[in-house]
Amino acid sequence: MGLAVILIGIQFFQPLRNQSDEVPATHIEKVYSVPQNVNAILAQSCYDCHSNNTSYPWYSRIQPGAWYLAEHIKKGKEELNFSEFGEYSARKQRSKLRAMSGQIKDGEMPLSSYTLIHRNAILSEEDKQILMKWFGAMEDSIK
Repeated sequence: MGLAVILIGIQFFQPLRNQSDEVPATHIEKVYSVPQNVNAILAQSCYDCHSNNTSYPWYSRIQPGAWYLAEHIKKGKEELNFSEFGEYSARKQRSKLRAMSGQIKDGEMPLSSYTLIHRNAILSEEDKQILMKWFGAMEDSIK
């Protein structure tokens, strides 16, 4: 009985949601010409954890999972935030592009804990090649 009361009680304490109504001028798609196919892959597989606008799943309002999800998004944005990509120095942008390419190549991103539930975020081999090629071209173009 006590555990049920606690589980019900914590439902009233929800973390702030990572949602914005607008795409800021510093978003990667505003700063650089991002091809539609690249942007579609990023939106489907990356933006939920690495931008200022998360598309929340049904379970995002259930505690204590919502707290875990909020912390996961916070850490993801600290590592890379596509919404703030234009604020990064050229050196940091190149470094992030290189790191993204390596993590995708090594199968480290998107995280398996994310793709376990979000099956549509799994990158196909073609998606990986498209992203890595674009990341490489962008890295070379940033002075």
